[in-house]
Amino acid sequence: MAATKTKSKGKSTGAKSTMTAAHKAALAKGREEGRVVRHYLEALDETKPRRGRKRTPESIQKRLVAIDTAFPDAAPLKRLQLAQEELNLEAELAVVDDVIDVAGLEKAFIKVARAYGDRKGISYSAWRTVGVTAAVLQSAGVARSRR
Repeated sequence: MAATKTKSKGKSTGAKSTMTAAHKAALAKGREEGRVVRHYLEALDETKPRRGRKRTPESIQKRLVAIDTAFPDAAPLKRLQLAQEELNLEAELAVVDDVIDVAGLEKAFIKVARAYGDRKGISYSAWRTVGVTAAVLQSAGVARSRR
């Protein structure tokens, strides 16, 4: 049996669709708003209070010294655990000094939150669930109830 060729019924390959400048601008605006919202929500997660005592650079350094002292005499499995703990503490120490400008991110978020939420269908309750405060939402003009 011979195979037959069929033509696709999609767009012709000769016609090129181009985006308008307005469409490109709208896409760029949406990407920028999404970036601002993402950075603000990430900052909220990073600065959220954690349970227990807060680790300071000094307490991390103290633990690193204790690991260095215990490492040579430790059993093989314990050395493995100490090596991983040391790597974790060094990584934590590297980012502990990074200061997150939550106020600046919040200011940018306030400018775009309402438009972004309206476009994506995000309710007041959803914003609150992920940690955005009522005061920030009020400043952004996000209403408690949808119309």
